[in-house]
Amino acid sequence: MKFRRTAALALAAIATTTSLAACGRGASDEDTIKLGTTEADMGYWKVFEQEAEKAGVKIKTTQFADYNTPNRALSEGEVDANLFQHLKFLAAYNTGANDNLVPIGSTQIVPLALYWKGHTGLDGIEGQDIALPNDPSNQGRAINVLKQAGLVTLKSENLVTPTPADVDTAASKVKVVPVDSAQTATVYNEGKPAIVNNTFLERAKIDAKTAIFKDDPNSKEAEPYINAIVVKEKDVNNEKIAKLVDVYHSPEVQKALAEDSKGTSVEVKRSKEDLKAILDRLQNTK
Repeated sequence: MKFRRTAALALAAIATTTSLAACGRGASDEDTIKLGTTEADMGYWKVFEQEAEKAGVKIKTTQFADYNTPNRALSEGEVDANLFQHLKFLAAYNTGANDNLVPIGSTQIVPLALYWKGHTGLDGIEGQDIALPNDPSNQGRAINVLKQAGLVTLKSENLVTPTPADVDTAASKVKVVPVDSAQTATVYNEGKPAIVNNTFLERAKIDAKTAIFKDDPNSKEAEPYINAIVVKEKDVNNEKIAKLVDVYHSPEVQKALAEDSKGTSVEVKRSKEDLKAILDRLQNTK
């Protein structure tokens, strides 16, 4: 799930579907996959569809307008798979809905970063107030970013979703100040350090390359935020759907995705076994 885009989208699914017209030796109807997403409006999606058809799989895309509908649609059989979410979001859905959707392949991760206008590093940041997004999707991750940077100390280790109450203020070098996600960019433009979600970078004219620190996509702390292609448990070994994982990692799709994300997304290749282990850990962690 690319949470760099606004999470507060409309709560109804867009009823439009798109599919490529078969040409030449196109895929048969039996090879059509109904794929749910919130990303069909992004430039890379058309490339993804085209490369899938070259691989013998035709995608029938259902574009959803919010992040709550795609998992329900998958569970109810309206789509065969979905591509929009990270593992932490999936874990929360499974736990809340008593469902058992599973990831079959990783796609990417979008690092969360700390920005400080006019600064190129962490020098001088001790004693500063750090603005961070207060929404559930990003607050815990933002605190873990500051932990990785050595700026905050937590009262307990290995917290997946720490809150400001979990920060040991006496042992930390900075103070965390939760604000509305949209206000983090405003704080940055006022000259104060802030963790800004990718959703707000472009509109605030913040260059992602100016980040003074970001979480390591290869770290254990970042694992909950790996995005994945997800299916019902019965399709975990479905070879037809599994082809989409390979297509996603093709050079053509990765190039288009890099252009869409302005180079901020990081390709992640993890096995379905690794992803399931991470998901299980998240579902068993409070």
